[in-house]
Amino acid sequence: MEVISDLLSDVVLPRMVPVRQVFDDTHLPDIAAATRATIARPEIARRIRPGMSVALAVGSRGMAELPLLVRATVAALRELGAAPFIAPSMGSHGGASAEGQVRLLANLGVTEASAGCPIRSSMEVVELGRLENGLPVWMDALSMQADGIVVLNRVKPHTSFSGSIESGLAKMLSIGMGNQKGAEACHALGFGTMAQNVIDMARVKLARAPVLFGLATVENAYDCIALVEAVPADEILTREPALLEAARGMMPRILFDPLDVLVVERMGKEFSGTGMDPNVTGRASTAHVRTAQQVARMVVLDLTGKSEGNANGVGLADVCTRRLFDRISLPATYANCVTSTVLEGARIPAIMDNDRDAIRLAAKTCNAPPGQPLRIVRITDTLHLGRLWISEALAQEAADDPRILRDGEAAAFDFDAGGNLRDRAPA
Repeated sequence: MEVISDLLSDVVLPRMVPVRQVFDDTHLPDIAAATRATIARPEIARRIRPGMSVALAVGSRGMAELPLLVRATVAALRELGAAPFIAPSMGSHGGASAEGQVRLLANLGVTEASAGCPIRSSMEVVELGRLENGLPVWMDALSMQADGIVVLNRVKPHTSFSGSIESGLAKMLSIGMGNQKGAEACHALGFGTMAQNVIDMARVKLARAPVLFGLATVENAYDCIALVEAVPADEILTREPALLEAARGMMPRILFDPLDVLVVERMGKEFSGTGMDPNVTGRASTAHVRTAQQVARMVVLDLTGKSEGNANGVGLADVCTRRLFDRISLPATYANCVTSTVLEGARIPAIMDNDRDAIRLAAKTCNAPPGQPLRIVRITDTLHLGRLWISEALAQEAADDPRILRDGEAAAFDFDAGGNLRDRAPA
């Protein structure tokens, strides 16, 4: 790679200024108490019969306070006399295997010990019917053997399609609880029909499976829970659009646009289904999701261990590091992409040996006009946007915006002897 380093030797990276972006910080002070209270509401509690077995569907997304939510939900169900168990509900994630999904839950802090109940994982499914377009509707077989089902998920904008219902309770029912075969069926016709397929498959499952209620959360821009609500099964499809709009209004975003270069320190499944949320980066793997952020070049530096090698979404970046590339599990990544039918996320960007060359390559090829100071933003990941670094070219914009607070003095990128950032967030 010496020849590439030589080609990049004339790139002078600008000094960066640490800033804080100020968003609405509305959040629940006691999540466990709020969870117990919403499940104790009469219209929810009366659905639980003493002695009934209840499958609690838990997915692979990085929900805030997931272990606490699961533990509180299990405790609330037990208080009402139920015998709950966790059903990992992740579609094709975890390498599309029962064991892989249990490991993913453990990586997210959810174990039998933490939850206080058994985990029963299987890829076995049963067919509940077919949609008018011919797609089969698959449901987790172990959950169908339970007396009741409770679905837990965060409601938020999806990364690959837009609609009245996107990522949330209905999607968990349609895709997560369908295991690999169900996820594959829902994605079979592409993301152009996904919004309708999610609703139609959820409707079939709500009619033919013993779904009791869904427990929905909405998070604020600081990755904190602003709302937790138990939604009766028969109200999920009518209530979720309003929850989605609330979530959309609270989403964090980069308050600078357009950008010449966006540096993302780490990508991962705990941050987004595509590793980096396109609602933040502006880079989507399909044409069926609305995005606004404009980025000429995007660099991603690392892949989190919690992703277990699943680098779905890395193809949305222009440049990555060899460190990230070496952590990719092609089987885990491809299983995700084959199931979704979207292969763009598995493409490999230009690979640089270290952080410095990765960022310099992006800067050299971003097509900024000669002599114009580069507009660069560096973020930790797409879920945590409260603190970031901006190039000095953006300093005046930051000073003029009351939502942005300067958090230190301008300084050069701090690379170690190997060319990697010293203060990069751990992956």
